[in-house]
Amino acid sequence: MIRRVAGEIITRLLKARGIAEADFAAFLHPSLQNLEKPENLPGVVEAADVILSAVAAGREIVVFGDYDCDGVCATAIIVKTLSALEAKVTAFIPERFAEGYGMSDASVARLCREYPETGLVVTVDNGINSIEQIAHLKSLGIEVVVTDHHLPTCETSVDGESSGKMVLPDCAALVCPKVASPENLSTLCGAGVAFLLAQRIITEAKRRGLYSGPNIGGPLLVLAGMATVTDIMPLLGTNRILVAESLKRFRDWAPVGLKELYTRAARIGSERLTSRDFGFLLGPRINAAGRMASSMEALELVLSEDREISRELARIVDVHNAERRAVEQKMSDDAMAAVVEGASAQVINLPDGHTGVSGIVAARLLNRLGSVPVFVIAGGHGSARAPEGFNVRDALDACSSVLVRYGGHAAAGGFTVKEGMVDEFRRKVCDYCSRVFADKGQADTANGGPDVWISTSDVTLALADEIALLEPFGEANEEPVFGIKDVIFSDVRPLGSDGRHLMLSLQGSRLKGIFWNRGDLVEKLRLSSSAPHDIHFCLNVSDYGERHVELRVVSID
Repeated sequence: MIRRVAGEIITRLLKARGIAEADFAAFLHPSLQNLEKPENLPGVVEAADVILSAVAAGREIVVFGDYDCDGVCATAIIVKTLSALEAKVTAFIPERFAEGYGMSDASVARLCREYPETGLVVTVDNGINSIEQIAHLKSLGIEVVVTDHHLPTCETSVDGESSGKMVLPDCAALVCPKVASPENLSTLCGAGVAFLLAQRIITEAKRRGLYSGPNIGGPLLVLAGMATVTDIMPLLGTNRILVAESLKRFRDWAPVGLKELYTRAARIGSERLTSRDFGFLLGPRINAAGRMASSMEALELVLSEDREISRELARIVDVHNAERRAVEQKMSDDAMAAVVEGASAQVINLPDGHTGVSGIVAARLLNRLGSVPVFVIAGGHGSARAPEGFNVRDALDACSSVLVRYGGHAAAGGFTVKEGMVDEFRRKVCDYCSRVFADKGQADTANGGPDVWISTSDVTLALADEIALLEPFGEANEEPVFGIKDVIFSDVRPLGSDGRHLMLSLQGSRLKGIFWNRGDLVEKLRLSSSAPHDIHFCLNVSDYGERHVELRVVSID
């Protein structure tokens, strides 16, 4: 009976995700055999040719990356690939606080100063909008290959309207799914683009007799899969294959440093890795290095092939993550206190906040509020996160007159506000959001009810195991949310050393639920302990002690 119910639930969920019945098997069992060929991504063939010519000529190559997890993974993918070819390759990542994102004038000046013999620069996860900086490098006789996945800037008319014509850098080769790509490759992250380019480089190097070593694709695949999750890319098509296969093969293929980081982060590793391990254990730790110190430490970790060195680097990265969490908690509390009820967008200015943590705080506020985009500014630099159906990049475009720099995609973005213009930025953003929501005929895009209503007797390991077939979960393939009506809590208690989380016991069953970061509800729920509540949750399987199901609570009505 349970298997029949679970089968019905999976079918309903697949159809709700727009998956045709004929595609059920491919969706439930993603395979590397169905991965798009690198040559199908426009620009990959040309980029590989330019890079291999530089390798053959013995020219010095600099891989210009980014300080977030996607940028670090993309950098590592190309560095590992070119190192296997014994190329003269160096990694370069801009300094978040002194130079900002991407190819700023300051970061390009430092690159030229530190690596004066550079003959080729390969950008990863950035570069599409670095028109002037790439022109400057070209004037110095330095070739540039751009690989990116961000939206390019479009020309604007005299009245400020976009012409729709892309402004692209003058470079030796350009690979960017947002410029040209088949639909199945249009949502690759920076590391996904780098992975396909790396595949082409190795294949072509073998054909030209430049490489005869072992297959190095495994570690590169894991890096691309992890970055796809942490950069909030839709987990459909090629992205789903990358993530599913990298999770399945993590223990065999992951770089040594990433395995050491997982051992430290997970303490007791679960039997089966899920996308949450990428999104909540590993990705945030890679990001923390760049947020709190230097992303070069995280890059060294994923490039390291020495277990002892990797273990020490994993410890350092983990310490940065602990520092990040402490700062994040205070900033989140300050941000919640600054929320304006009923606003069409939340623009939170924290002048004394930590720039490197603003994105996490924005994501946390969005998770708590759910209905409107959130823009968190710390020291003039901001990060934005938005609910489904809202495009952050479009909002930043509309406010470009008060911004120094900005970039991003639909779900997230980064920006720098001109000095003294935070209030004007807030006004412009709120005006823009009001118009967008009015055009949609709604002012609230908050999540509705659960995907499926069930009873406590349906919550079993058998159901959880079958729901796991829908993994990996993430953007565009959200983890199913279940609901149980009229639940009475037999026990409500704070969880964690600081009581930040909430532990719930459901009356009449052995089920327990955890509501992360909602310890503030303890007294309220205790006062209404005899009242029935509707509970929305996701299913977790715990390997601690006897294998059992736990509820990860999403909301309580």
